[in-house]
Amino acid sequence: MKMELVQQQLKEWGEIMITTSGGVTFELHLGDTTFDFENRLIKLDTPQAHYVIDGDSVEFVTKHYGHKHD
Repeated sequence: MKMELVQQQLKEWGEIMITTSGGVTFELHLGDTTFDFENRLIKLDTPQAHYVIDGDSVEFVTKHYGHKHD
């Protein structure tokens, strides 16, 4: 999936889950995710780590609604 589509989905929904071709899942939010189109990278900043993701390795985008954790 092209990273332009990933960015579009994030802008439309505000929060998405992506799964890469390597099977790793990330939760992206508008406020902590940037897109580097020149280098084809998605950059995710979290309190735990700074992730640099191959922007064109995304295979799945999942949109979900907010909910209360039990």
